[in-house]
Amino acid sequence: MAETYDVAIIGSGPGGYAAAFRAAKYGLKTALIEKDPKLGGTCLHVGCIPTKALLFQAEVYEHFKRAEELGITCKGFSYDWKKMLARKQAVVDKHARGLAGLVKKNKVESLTGFGRLKGAGVIEVEAGGNKTEVRARNIILATGSTAHLLPGIEEDGERILTNVSVLELKEVPKSMIVIGAGAVGVEFASIYKTFGTEVTILEMLPRAVPLEDEDISAELERAFKKRGIQVETNARVESVKKSAKGVSVSYKDAGGKEQTLAAETVLVAVGRRPNTDGIGLEKTKAKLERGYVQVNEWMETAEPGLYAVGDIVAALPQLAHAASWEAFAAVGKIAGKNPTPVRKERIPNCTYCEPQVASVGLTEKQARAAGHKVKIGKFPFLANSKATILGQHEGFIKVVAEEEYGELLGVHIIGPQATEAIAEATVALQLEATVDDLMAVIHAHPTLWEAMADAVASVPGLTTNI
Repeated sequence: MAETYDVAIIGSGPGGYAAAFRAAKYGLKTALIEKDPKLGGTCLHVGCIPTKALLFQAEVYEHFKRAEELGITCKGFSYDWKKMLARKQAVVDKHARGLAGLVKKNKVESLTGFGRLKGAGVIEVEAGGNKTEVRARNIILATGSTAHLLPGIEEDGERILTNVSVLELKEVPKSMIVIGAGAVGVEFASIYKTFGTEVTILEMLPRAVPLEDEDISAELERAFKKRGIQVETNARVESVKKSAKGVSVSYKDAGGKEQTLAAETVLVAVGRRPNTDGIGLEKTKAKLERGYVQVNEWMETAEPGLYAVGDIVAALPQLAHAASWEAFAAVGKIAGKNPTPVRKERIPNCTYCEPQVASVGLTEKQARAAGHKVKIGKFPFLANSKATILGQHEGFIKVVAEEEYGELLGVHIIGPQATEAIAEATVALQLEATVDDLMAVIHAHPTLWEAMADAVASVPGLTTNI
């Protein structure tokens, strides 16, 4: 008779491994099922980690370009793309080994194979044509997502690329068309522009990074234009065709006029689709919404004992850290620990292009639509001493606050180290802080973070004493 686990998890990305390790810490007998030989999922192998490694290398290269401005003589510098890819892979491999070690340390049983639900509390694991049965009192689905492709467009790994194949290009292309101005699109546009690629972004919606505050979108488009990255919004792609020299993209512009662009490569970055096909959900009471699994605040589906976390979940963002915290909520519920439920407005968003973008909470438009009377504060990095020292003046911090009591509703940052600075705002929203609360926090000088003090002070029309 098959062994019964307290928790069995399908998928070993940030949602899956976070669930496994937390369950093990609670003393639950845990199995982690992963179809690939290496643990870590999209985030570790072809998502968050490798892209941020390349983005850091691009940032360092940008510093070399500014060497003369900084009083440093640096003649004849160049980059070695093969070595950059090797370092990127070394970072990934190091953390993959670390995950494997944590599985052993936490006494989680790791099973390699494709996990498929076969009924209440039963998973079939298929590997190499062999099938085994796993039984569990609770099952957590963490199967992640894959890149979405437009109809009629097929990836070839050389000319037509997704977020996976673009990481493995043997050479930096001379030109690239990026379809989609979300996080993936603008990050890769930023990377390849740094290394000399001519980049054009086509976005179907009216603005870049459309999930962010409108002021952030406008500032990023302005900054990209300054860098030489062309961003064309309201552009609906009709077709992508390969040619002897590269690719051609046909699209309708904002005025409905047919346009054609040619480039060496095209990156399709139009979002991701949930991996919910073929995992046996039809054998459960779980409900789907456009392929995404519906869950409650504890990540429970309509099927008793079946939970879902991460990119397959409806109405929550496809972010690695969101997946991890959803996993903690699910496992906490299973273990009877009364966990804090995940709240969408408390999840920070980070985009690591140059300049960086980060946000948490409601945008100005969302706050007004929700019926709040809002007051806005904004402070530019142009007036921040540390930004001057770094020579990075792009951007600002925008604070959205409730007018009467000053409760923080949202914070939106574009500029240097925005993805680090957002941590303070995230804590503030979690603690339901007000503008006055943050104004009472002494921020060290000179730092980028003190711009947060200036931004909240600008809500009531005050400035700091610094």
